[in-house]
Amino acid sequence: MSKLVIFFGLYLLSIPVFAQQLKIVDLTCDYRTNPIGIDHVSPILSWKIQSNQNNVVQTAYRILVSDDLNSIKKGFGTVWDSKKVNSDQSIQIKYSGSKLSSLKTYYWRVESWSSHGIAAKSEISFWQMGLLNKEDWKGAKWIAFEKIADSNINVLPVDGQKDTHKYNPILPMFRKGFRVSKMIKKATIFMSGLGHFELSLNGEKIGNHFLDPGWTKYDKEALYVAFDLTKQIKKGANAIGVMLGNGFYNIPSVTGRYRKLKVAFGYQKMICRLAIEYQDGSVANIVSNQSWKVAPSPITFSSIYGGEDYNGNLEQNGWNMSGFNDQHWKSALLVDGPKVQAQSAEPVKIFENFEPKAIRKLANGDWVYDFGQNASAIMALSVKGKKGDTVRITPAELLKEDGSVTQKNMGSPSYFTYILKGNGIESWRPRFTYTGFRYLQVKGAVPMGQESSNSPVIQELRSLHMRNAAKTVGNFTSSSELFNKTFSLINWAIKSNMVSVFTDCPHREKLGWLEELHLMGSSVRYNYDVAPLFKKVLRDMQNSQTESGLIPEIAPEYVKFEWGGDMFRDSPEWGSSSILMSWYLYQWYGDQDAIMTYYPMMQRYISYLKTKANNHILTQGLGDWYDLGPKAPGVSQLTPMGVTGTAIYFYDLKIMEEIALQLGKKADAQEYATLAIKVRQSFNDKFFDQKTKQYATGSQTANAMAVYMGLVAEQDKNEVIANLVKNISANHNGLTAGDIGYRYVLRVLEDAGYSEVIFDMNSRSDVPGYGMQIAKGATALTESWAALPSVSNNHFMLGHLMEWFYSGVGGIRQADNSTAFKQIIIQPEVVGDLTSANVRYDSPYGEISSTWQKGSKVFILEVNIPANTNALVYFPALAKGTITEAQNASFTKLGNENGKAKLSIGSGYYKFNVQYQ
Repeated sequence: MSKLVIFFGLYLLSIPVFAQQLKIVDLTCDYRTNPIGIDHVSPILSWKIQSNQNNVVQTAYRILVSDDLNSIKKGFGTVWDSKKVNSDQSIQIKYSGSKLSSLKTYYWRVESWSSHGIAAKSEISFWQMGLLNKEDWKGAKWIAFEKIADSNINVLPVDGQKDTHKYNPILPMFRKGFRVSKMIKKATIFMSGLGHFELSLNGEKIGNHFLDPGWTKYDKEALYVAFDLTKQIKKGANAIGVMLGNGFYNIPSVTGRYRKLKVAFGYQKMICRLAIEYQDGSVANIVSNQSWKVAPSPITFSSIYGGEDYNGNLEQNGWNMSGFNDQHWKSALLVDGPKVQAQSAEPVKIFENFEPKAIRKLANGDWVYDFGQNASAIMALSVKGKKGDTVRITPAELLKEDGSVTQKNMGSPSYFTYILKGNGIESWRPRFTYTGFRYLQVKGAVPMGQESSNSPVIQELRSLHMRNAAKTVGNFTSSSELFNKTFSLINWAIKSNMVSVFTDCPHREKLGWLEELHLMGSSVRYNYDVAPLFKKVLRDMQNSQTESGLIPEIAPEYVKFEWGGDMFRDSPEWGSSSILMSWYLYQWYGDQDAIMTYYPMMQRYISYLKTKANNHILTQGLGDWYDLGPKAPGVSQLTPMGVTGTAIYFYDLKIMEEIALQLGKKADAQEYATLAIKVRQSFNDKFFDQKTKQYATGSQTANAMAVYMGLVAEQDKNEVIANLVKNISANHNGLTAGDIGYRYVLRVLEDAGYSEVIFDMNSRSDVPGYGMQIAKGATALTESWAALPSVSNNHFMLGHLMEWFYSGVGGIRQADNSTAFKQIIIQPEVVGDLTSANVRYDSPYGEISSTWQKGSKVFILEVNIPANTNALVYFPALAKGTITEAQNASFTKLGNENGKAKLSIGSGYYKFNVQYQ
């Protein structure tokens, strides 16, 4: 009997232990899940912890890494066993084991111990190394169909210069046959094709990437991409096929086709190594060399700006399969090429698939397809007709009054042409270009179901949205339908301009204008896991930096704009992304590698700005671009030159001081701090009016930037903020700040407790702003506040309200001095007529969510805080009364701050209920 009682007691004690769960999930290596092609000799490892318990903190971890799967399954780390490390660190842990080898696959897992005394093991993940050294390419050569003449190379053309480039109409395709006679263990291909490549094996496209590799400063480097072909290679005869397009590597000169730039780094070329590891331990390599065969492809024209043409009658059936007779093809030509490194950012892929919402016939017989959404996209065509029939399709964002498309605002002419083979239903989509559009105008064909008059019949025409494949990590909904539409408006502009660089627009320019990185960075990070892409852009800036230290306004820099002098090349508000993005990567992701790697670039840029300053004032550049003044938008109208440039210069110096201290460079930190004091003094001497407490003209941008950057003396700060609010009120609660200033207007208002003003500014459609754009029918954020038809209607440079949706309405913020949201603040702003919001952000530690409802007598706030973090929760001032928690979870009351009740909580789910009068 006593044994039964003891057993039953032990059983009861065991119930909570078994009920408690601890999971180790989302293992990443250099921010990616099970990546191949890692060429970082000390990869960065991270994971997340999940638990159904509250107040869970990791107390220790152990990392095992093995070059053998069986060993890791048995618990052995053959190349690294970190042993048990007493630490709560679960992100940004540098691999510290044995030297890693090119091509090799490494398996790893994590064991974690929690503050509740529970341990858990992760599933096994892996990463595969890329090619770390030139020798690892095993003699692979750059090969081409034809070599460009040195006289035609145009690496950094000047806008407006005479065009001397000779057009090469041939877009090549390459093939290589090989045989496999043994059992394969592993097969990996490492591939770069410039400007872009499409790879196939035995007639099937490899992977689901689009526009590989990402574009770079090609005179400095190119990217390569790795694919696992283990399952695709068959025993016996195989064949590799490669098609190449121009991209930004070569922008063809053709009369009647639009092109923004005159870049020519060279003609199309490729390099690859296919490494086949056999079960018996031997390795075979198929590398690019003169033994490859090459011929013109059916793509007769391809331009990143002007569109793409395809002649189905030029196809060679079976060209990328074994047994094809390539005797009439010529041998590949050996050419020079840039150094290569692995593509570490996510690839571009196809996402949403839009069918037409409406199809209309025009008076001239053309047909216009409306897909309902303006997006970065390609068209996908299925058509049936006679041999030689030609279909031309013209994309556009907007329509003329007669219903036809207009390209006035996006670069013209740009179009797609398909010439039919005449053998049934034919399907085609462009391979090496994209654009932004909502509408497609079709000439030379009719929709299915319409009288054809011997014209080709379109079976199907779709819009395929493409973007960088960064994982979505955030979402926002609220009781305001206008805010929900504004969220979609901005999000579509972000998605449409997130490729292998962050572009300004998906059509007219497609250039990486740098101010958007730091100004829109938080808005992007709340929505997408973009750390690898931001690091890639930092490298683009490094490769584009001039000998003098200048960071040009565009990176990669493909053109030197000299219209207006250096106005479009040397703006501190643009170049400062070279400093600010490294720091923001550290703040948001804990990434120290970024600030260490790019510190020399930052130093050189600060030194450059110092040489350009006159008594510490910087007046060059564009200023508050596209602010709302009396004239058409463009260069700053309301804020004098020197205000925004000097303010950002001061901010750069303060950030450089922080970075230098983080890197242990105390002397550098002191130097930057001393210079910052001088800049601040000069700024205030020149721009601050002690009597009116206004900066410069008293514009929204001038006052907001002075406050945000810390240029205002503490005793004057409240009066300057009050003047900002008065200016907004005087403009009928309308915004006037532009590209540079508006983010800081919102940041200052939110920080100072004026979210009600933000709500009022952005809850109307009768003044220029988001509401007006939506009222005019925009489905993506436009370049101008008033949605002017003469400029881009898919631009993300003014989307700063997105940040407030998360940090303000949802209240999801990071505490001061925290990194990667280790310490969280939940402080929802219940303003205007908002009655509810549901906001989530999947941080480096896990998902943070804030869901609230405001009733007539109650305020309900549901919060989820990821394991291994903690949070402070602030309740809106309207919430007065007893705070209860529905789950009986523990929390600590910390009194009131600025009229708001303040609590401290650990990880887990909480549902707070507050009665108020």
